[in-house]
Amino acid sequence: MSKKVLILHGWGGSDFPHWQSWLASEIAKEYGKVSFLRFSNFDFPNKDDWQRELQTELEEFKPDMVVCHSLANILWFHICNDIKPTEVQKLYLVVPPSLTCDIPELASFYPCKVPENLFAKETLLITSTDDPYMTQDEARILQKALHVPMKVLNGGGHINADSDFGEWPWMLEELSNL
Repeated sequence: MSKKVLILHGWGGSDFPHWQSWLASEIAKEYGKVSFLRFSNFDFPNKDDWQRELQTELEEFKPDMVVCHSLANILWFHICNDIKPTEVQKLYLVVPPSLTCDIPELASFYPCKVPENLFAKETLLITSTDDPYMTQDEARILQKALHVPMKVLNGGGHINADSDFGEWPWMLEELSNL
């Protein structure tokens, strides 16, 4: 894989056995260019800190593709609204939490406005029929607001290790085809 892939975790990180950890190692095994950014204090995240860390990584790594999971999607929305990053080739928005999320540890990320520009040539929103952090009605509303295609996984939970996504061959194949 000759493209540079930036993988962004959500609240609590995405350590092994999470699919993001697996994906980073699979890309690296094939001598791919991957950055699996570890945000500071990921159990009690602060939007301003994470935004600074992501801005630095975007400037230094210059990714072609970005794969966001959970809270990283909300961070990407803030980056798009506030920083206006360099456009990437492909953006994956995997199970963003509700835009009305009221989890106290995540308060610095809210409110969050849906960006008018995602700074990506192509975007795919990936949701699940039983995600505990976003209903399918909310997902459809978000999809319409973003004007992007959506892939819905039946029974995928929050698409994390707890919902049996330690490996996600579909995502690896998807990135390999670009």
